[in-house]
Amino acid sequence: MKLKLDLHDIFNRGQDIDRALRGIMDEAIAKKASMIEIIPGKGSGQLKKRVLRFLDQKDVKQLYHRVEKDSKNFGRLFVHFRWK
Repeated sequence: MKLKLDLHDIFNRGQDIDRALRGIMDEAIAKKASMIEIIPGKGSGQLKKRVLRFLDQKDVKQLYHRVEKDSKNFGRLFVHFRWK
């Protein structure tokens, strides 16, 4: 199962971004999704940096296996999960 989060609509609302990221992580855990596709968009790269900082937090980092930056599309990230 793959979940998708597009951040284009809330790119300038900080708390909404954090809430959306936390929500998609919780949903992925509840549904045992194998991957989340996060689309911060290309832009200046500030939103992508914010998403990466969120994913790098100690409590969040424990929830997923790895983060993959799409080599073909700068404005897309994949968060992979490993379930036992």
